[in-house]
Amino acid sequence: MDRADVDAVIHSLVEPFNKKGVEISGATTFANDLEFDSLTVMDFVAAIEDEFDIIISMNQQAEIENFGQLVDAVTKLQDQ
Repeated sequence: MDRADVDAVIHSLVEPFNKKGVEISGATTFANDLEFDSLTVMDFVAAIEDEFDIIISMNQQAEIENFGQLVDAVTKLQDQ
């Protein structure tokens, strides 16, 4: 799956968590723009891990601040 496909799937996965209807772009931040709390982050990460059959470590999660970084990380994890 290439980066564009990963982006599209994650876009669909984020919709149920996007309570404020924020326009999603590569620069959209989870903490500030989407106002995700820690529980929402855990649920969202679990949905991504299930969909892509990957594991995103806690260290990786701490480094991911925006949507573009998440797409890059998932794309890279799939290639491993």
